Amino acid sequence: MPLILDSSPSPSPPPAIVELSPASIRRREHHESDVVIVGAGILGTSLAVTLARQNRSVILLEKSLKEPDRIVGELLQPGGVQALKKLGLRNCLEDIDAIRVKGYEVIYYGNGVEIPYPSNAVGDDDNCNGGGLEGEKQDAATNRFGGKRPEGRSFHHGRFIQQLRAAAMREENISLIESTVTGTIKDGWTGQVLGVEAETKDGRKDVYFGQLTVLADGYASRFRKEFIAHAPVSKSKFYGLELIDADLPRSMHGHVVLGEGAPVLLYQIGTRETRALVDVPDGTPSASLANGGVKGHLRNVVLPSLPKCVQSSFERALDDGKLRSMPNSWLPPSTQQVPGMILLGDAMNMRHPLTGGGMTVAFNDVVMLRDLLSPEKVPDLGDAIRVKSQMRKFHWRRKNLTSVINILAQALYSLFAANDPQLKALQLGCFRYFQQGGQCIDGPVGLLAGIIRQPFVLFYHFFAVALLAIWLVIRQSPVYRLPLTLMSTVGIFWKACVVIFPFIFSELKS
Repeated sequence: MPLILDSSPSPSPPPAIVELSPASIRRREHHESDVVIVGAGILGTSLAVTLARQNRSVILLEKSLKEPDRIVGELLQPGGVQALKKLGLRNCLEDIDAIRVKGYEVIYYGNGVEIPYPSNAVGDDDNCNGGGLEGEKQDAATNRFGGKRPEGRSFHHGRFIQQLRAAAMREENISLIESTVTGTIKDGWTGQVLGVEAETKDGRKDVYFGQLTVLADGYASRFRKEFIAHAPVSKSKFYGLELIDADLPRSMHGHVVLGEGAPVLLYQIGTRETRALVDVPDGTPSASLANGGVKGHLRNVVLPSLPKCVQSSFERALDDGKLRSMPNSWLPPSTQQVPGMILLGDAMNMRHPLTGGGMTVAFNDVVMLRDLLSPEKVPDLGDAIRVKSQMRKFHWRRKNLTSVINILAQALYSLFAANDPQLKALQLGCFRYFQQGGQCIDGPVGLLAGIIRQPFVLFYHFFAVALLAIWLVIRQSPVYRLPLTLMSTVGIFWKACVVIFPFIFSELKS
């Protein structure tokens, strides 16, 4: 039998007679529900809880209910904390040794600049501050508008997932079942998805039916190619180490280290643990087998570029040999065309994890779906025409936030992993722009944090960086080289356009 974990996590003995609702009986005996959700991860679990609280009957399927062990999905931006609060799930950040995140420190060839989350981006009534968790004190810093500085949270991914799953188990309208989904069930005449086929660990086959099927099975989705035309593009991998008792340059901040190679991320995920993520583009010569492979690259190229205070803990973690990797993928969003089914989360839309925006996108998607698929707007989730209409609205409404995070992640990675003179000039321009302070950091980090949701603000700051980069090249050039310098500045501006416009156009497609 599948492992069915319903809403009774209490260790106390159940009463002699348990009254089951008709919907619960349908789920248990007939495997029928309003919604079948595949994947009990970030999006799938939070969506299940949200729909259950709207009195929808939900079957939530997950191939393994063990605590996941991943090297990404560990930093939740303030915009994600805010969405979690709206969903009534912010308590899931408690009791997991989560670390407050107040902003970033960008280190460019040894020189650092602090980029705090902006104090003037949110107000008191709708703030993103995560204070009050695990006995933490609220940050007293306020701006002239009286707003509190927003905060993010970083943590062990698996611990957070288990908290979300525990919240799902407390909902009487959810049956959480451990089973591997192997395929979808379709109406042979209309093509409408009616449910899914699954297989238990002991090899027993089963089926689950729902008026609506949600596929949220993550970055390695087995269903993606069946329902959307384009595949993810991956040009690099993140290699992750867990540092113990690392001495970071600035506490409660994520760190981005820039140098000759691709960027390195450093951020605490627990009281003693710090995650190091090293981006290694495909075909990196220093990571070839002849040069000692990826470990040789980390030891010979990355280690010397890190802040001195981090090097010893990084080297210890490297010696321990616990090195894991994840592909960094780009997958633009697409509209939902198949009746009876919607594809969500990383199965439908991915961006480079450099900016830590994935979970923020997922939770905000759930907030939007809570409204668009509410019983008031869609009384019957089996009404495929109405659901399809609402999902088209979803596709375009989410772009105020998701297009910003998607484009910013890809564009920023292009600059931070600069591998030609034009991109190097833009990278320097970006760092000098941050050094200006004020709106030169409040705007970009507000976009990254999921607080500022205006694509034009991203466009403005990106080309302000490009113009500053051009000015720096002109200012550093001798007068006699001015004609050649002006020609090179045209190349820098053109490179900026080549970096950002393809991602803008991909967001404009349906």
